[in-house]
Amino acid sequence: MRGMNAISALPRDSRDTLFLLLVIAWVVLPQVGNLPLWCTGLSAGVLLWRGWLAWRARPLPSRWWLAALLAVTLAATWATHKTLLGRDAGVTLIVVLLALKTLELRARRDAFVVFFLGFFTMLSNFFFSQSLLTAAAMLIALLGLLTALVNAHMPVAPQSALPEAAKIAGGMALLGAPIMAVLFLLFPRMAPLWGVPSDAMAGRSGLSASMQVGTMAQLALDDSIAMRVRFEGPPPQQQDLYFRGPVLSRFDGREWRPQYSEFSLQPPSDLQVSGPAVNYQVTLEPSNRPWLLTLDATPQRPTLAGMDAAMTPDLQWLASRPVSDLLRYQVQSYPQFRYGPQQADTKSSISLQPYLDLPPSYNPRTLQLAADIRRAQPSANTAALVTLVLERLRTGGYSYTLDPGVYGRDTADEFWFDRKEGFCEHIASSFVILMRALDVPARIVTGYQGGELNGVDGFWVLRQSDAHAWAEVWQAGRGWTRVDPTGAVSPGRVGSFQRLQAPSGVVGTVLGTVSPDMAKRLRAAWDAVNNGWNQWVLNYSQGKQLNLLKNIGFTDPDWEDLGKLLAGLLVLATLGGAAWAQWERLQHDPWLRLLDAARRKLLKAGITPPPNAPPRELAALLPQHPAIQQWLLQLEAQRYAPPTAHTPHSLAALRRSFKSLAWPH
Repeated sequence: MRGMNAISALPRDSRDTLFLLLVIAWVVLPQVGNLPLWCTGLSAGVLLWRGWLAWRARPLPSRWWLAALLAVTLAATWATHKTLLGRDAGVTLIVVLLALKTLELRARRDAFVVFFLGFFTMLSNFFFSQSLLTAAAMLIALLGLLTALVNAHMPVAPQSALPEAAKIAGGMALLGAPIMAVLFLLFPRMAPLWGVPSDAMAGRSGLSASMQVGTMAQLALDDSIAMRVRFEGPPPQQQDLYFRGPVLSRFDGREWRPQYSEFSLQPPSDLQVSGPAVNYQVTLEPSNRPWLLTLDATPQRPTLAGMDAAMTPDLQWLASRPVSDLLRYQVQSYPQFRYGPQQADTKSSISLQPYLDLPPSYNPRTLQLAADIRRAQPSANTAALVTLVLERLRTGGYSYTLDPGVYGRDTADEFWFDRKEGFCEHIASSFVILMRALDVPARIVTGYQGGELNGVDGFWVLRQSDAHAWAEVWQAGRGWTRVDPTGAVSPGRVGSFQRLQAPSGVVGTVLGTVSPDMAKRLRAAWDAVNNGWNQWVLNYSQGKQLNLLKNIGFTDPDWEDLGKLLAGLLVLATLGGAAWAQWERLQHDPWLRLLDAARRKLLKAGITPPPNAPPRELAALLPQHPAIQQWLLQLEAQRYAPPTAHTPHSLAALRRSFKSLAWPH
């Protein structure tokens, strides 16, 4: 309370400046995670300095201070980003320049520059995130900047000036909302305007273009959403939800990489599908990668707008460009399929030799284990060998952990004989190495497995923590077959019993402790709200615009129809605004308008009455016109006669008689 009283006692300029600084801090706050540390510190220091100057009514610093800080900003930006152009460097500069400009608030013109820099900085938040939380924060920032702008135009007023300005700003935002909605729905969709998310998956769960085994001592689960899936019919079982990503076949002893660097324009000729299809819709979050995650196997190109896609010989679908914005596509997959050469001596163009290669002098104990197995089971086929190795994983004391420590040079040896623990990359890699040592073609497939059904909106949600690695082995007569060795070590990892959970933060931890069911329901509701934002706002595409025109009666809509509709709505809005302005003008006091008409008649006759002369005073100026005098006195009585007096003439009657009077010329 004492602080509020102290603020109320400040001069109007100081209070307005403190409010503007608070709004600027709110605009910049969501950017903190995207800005260099020095930029955040410098901006915060400048804003606090300016607030202290306003509080103490101290003079602003000289321009030499500003020039020095600007030079430091330019040098630090160049040192950090190696350029002064581009998204990251540009946002860094605009944030610091906004803070520095507050040190020049000497006139209204300076304030206007700060306002519009604030609007631009507010928009730059969407370069990094278009989430619902960002949009809500920027809506508050918009109302704050509008309030400050309106407040700057208001005359010196008592303490209620800021609430009044906020009321006007809110009204302006509400009046602009219908126009914003129409432009959002009908303005032609263009290429994505915002920035591309950075690819920073190292040390966190999620997909990568390669897999370096054993270099991370601990895997931090990333709880962010990777994709959402909605099935048109009954979905497959949760343990069968394997969404295919990069297929890794080349191994140098430490790192697995894809066999193919470029994708084929045609799907593999030996892919055969059977049984019922599974139809579903995927909403893929930005990844800055061209991967289109689909269930096995998807012979036909996913239906997506704005880009092409093709399948690699490994059954992975790739888009024609990186997915830098939210992407939605329709998929038809067949869980029952065959793929790959049926016999080892086939004339297929796809050779099996790359899937048997192992780097020399790596993992000698694993190679010896394979030799021992082959010696003990000389006639065992691929299926028998797979069963034997999976049984070893189930019964040999192996465990699944997210904290296995850093592995050494021979990762498979350490897993099979020493540590006997790891997460899915260790298990899949060690399994594939052992299978290749047994002369069984094998490779690693990465992607997402499982997910969780959101009961609020019916979407399956797959998070980065659902990223997974499994294996495929080749069997004669069957081709490539999926084998998930992690399921042998930890069955719950690929089923519905034990999903990986990332730390949920302080609020989530407290809610989970008090009421786990409530925490789960709140999370599902929030995911559903975010999904609605993604589906209806961020993913409002060109196709949806044309579908909207179809729904309102256009048979074959195109951009010309869209332009005509938008132009027609703009004309209607203009006519509506003109009609509203005319109606508002007619709502002015009709008695005053009639008196003003009489005054204009006198001015036209060369008689100049006082500006605020009442009807009686006007009548005194017309001794030669008794009819006009009487009309003016009746006009006065109509307004001011007491209720007990003779009933005055109605305003409508006075308006009619006004037209019949012989006014002087």
